[in-house]
Amino acid sequence: MLFERKDHFIAGNSRAAIARLAVFIFIFSGCNEAIAYPQFQEYAEKHSGQAANCAMCHSNGNGPTGTGPGQIGGLNEDELKKLDEARKAFEPGEKIDSPILNEFGNKIIEKLGRKEVIALVKEPARLADKLGKELDTDHDGIPDAEEYLDGTDPNNRFHGNPWKLFLVNLDRYKQHILLTIAAVLLLNFGLGHLIKGIALITEKR
Repeated sequence: MLFERKDHFIAGNSRAAIARLAVFIFIFSGCNEAIAYPQFQEYAEKHSGQAANCAMCHSNGNGPTGTGPGQIGGLNEDELKKLDEARKAFEPGEKIDSPILNEFGNKIIEKLGRKEVIALVKEPARLADKLGKELDTDHDGIPDAEEYLDGTDPNNRFHGNPWKLFLVNLDRYKQHILLTIAAVLLLNFGLGHLIKGIALITEKR
C-alpha cells in the first residue's frame, strides 16, 4: 500500500514536471505565438487617442507572457495543446481556440491566418482593411475593424464609440421608437379631447 501511494506520488510529480517543462519550452523556444505584437496596440492608441492594452486581443490584459490566467506559464496540458494547434494556423479559415487569445484575437487568426498577421506587424494600419466590415465579435453593430481604429473593445458590446452606438441602436429600434412616439401622440390627442369634453359638460351644467 505504501509503495502504491509512493508510485502515485511519483507519477503525479512526473506529470507536473512534464507540464512545467512544456511551459518552459513554449516560452523560450522563440515561438511567435508566445510573443505579443504591441505594434497593433500602439497603433490603435495613436490613431484613436484612447488607452488600449493587450486585452483587445489577449485573454490577459498584461499579454501572454507570465504565469497568470490566460498566460503561457499558467496553462495546463490541454491548454498547451490548444496553443500548439493555434500556432500552426498559418493560413486563413482554420478554426482555433488559443487559450492566450480572447474571442476577437482568435477570430483575427481564423480570418487572416498567422502568416498574414505577422506580416501586418510592420503595417498595423492595414489590419482594419484586412478585417473588413463583416466581422463583429460582440454584435454591437460596429465592425471590429472600426473598433480597432476607435481603440474600443471589440469583445464588449457596451464598449464602443458613443455616437456610433447611438446611431446603431437608433436604427435597430427605430420601429419601437416610432410606435412609442405614435402612442404618446395618440394618448395626448385622446386626453385633449377628453378634457374638452369634460369642459363642455361642465359649461352646460
